[in-house]
Amino acid sequence: MSLAIVPLPSENSSPPVSEDWRNGGFGLYVHWPFCQAKCPYCDFNSHVVSGVDQTRWARALVSEIDRYAALTPERRLSSIFFGGGTPSLMEPATVEAVIAAAQRQWNFSNDIEITLEANPTSVEADRFVGYRAAGVNRVSMGIQSLDDTSLRALGRLHTAAEALAAFDVARSTFDRVSFDLIYARQHQSAREWEAELRRALSFDLDHLSVYQLTIEPNTAFGDRFSRNRLPGLPDEDLGADMWVITQDLCLSAGLPAYEVSNHARPGSESRHNQIYWRYGDYVGVGPGAHGRVTTTARTATAAVTQPGKWLADVEAGVAPDTTELLSPQEQAEEYLLMGLRLSEGISLNRIGSLNPQALNQTALSDLLANGFLEECDGQLRTTAAGRPLLNAILARLAASP
Repeated sequence: MSLAIVPLPSENSSPPVSEDWRNGGFGLYVHWPFCQAKCPYCDFNSHVVSGVDQTRWARALVSEIDRYAALTPERRLSSIFFGGGTPSLMEPATVEAVIAAAQRQWNFSNDIEITLEANPTSVEADRFVGYRAAGVNRVSMGIQSLDDTSLRALGRLHTAAEALAAFDVARSTFDRVSFDLIYARQHQSAREWEAELRRALSFDLDHLSVYQLTIEPNTAFGDRFSRNRLPGLPDEDLGADMWVITQDLCLSAGLPAYEVSNHARPGSESRHNQIYWRYGDYVGVGPGAHGRVTTTARTATAAVTQPGKWLADVEAGVAPDTTELLSPQEQAEEYLLMGLRLSEGISLNRIGSLNPQALNQTALSDLLANGFLEECDGQLRTTAAGRPLLNAILARLAASP
């Protein structure tokens, strides 16, 4: 979509503030851009460096929180998410400084969720008690595979045994722990994936994120793929079979899909990610962080990606991000793209209030008639038949008639 770059509106501007974001809530995303090594499949903003001045970075992150809080006063914060990069390389004191700044600036909900992504190594597991003391109450562990050969191929620095040991430490430290896996890996069969997933589910998980391996441009895997040096990737039919296996096994284990790639026991869904999918507001701080912030209008924010540039800007008192005003059509498109990922779907009243012409009515009627979408109590959602075809459904719904 084409967006006009504009200054972030101030609280004192007119017209009056839109209240649509309240339908999704308000959260804070903190991006830690540093890693020990760059995984070959990763296209996130991550950088390998020899050392980080944690005190300096903590001060800069707090400064950005203070700047955004001045634009969003008296909000109730329901979630903080530390992502990356590898946030479990942060010192607990850095995490604590960020959480304390957020608590000073916004009202915390009584049940606020504070999540930190962690690599499952023994070194990082040693920090878990410190994170808990700092205020973290949920950890998302990037285990990715329970097979050592696959872990090496994915560029991971841990073994399956080390990952499970770290997982045990996490479960003894935090009330809520999420587990990430990647399937459709090189040379992986459907039977092997089924066995691996059954093993993962045997650990009595309450939340599981399961992602199909995708080959992204500007990654090491993308480069190898372009040169025909990434053999053994599953074809489309095998990938679809693995997706069906995932849905069936997770549902049988009591972890239904509440989103395309996320499964949870009822009540254990990721509250932070639900802010994204329900199209709420979220402040993004840190290099490469994105946000959606409503003051007098809804804006998309995007921070510069280079850590050195971001840090220098913040320390110089220069806003390290761009802001783009979102039109009603663009807001409706984003709500559609995010909301239909959820099993609960989207509110027809809400998308109509954002933009009455948001949906292609001809396509909508056809998709409903053919059983790919359903409408229930004002919610539009995909059916079991439609869920595997979500991308095609979205393309049709958003297309001009």
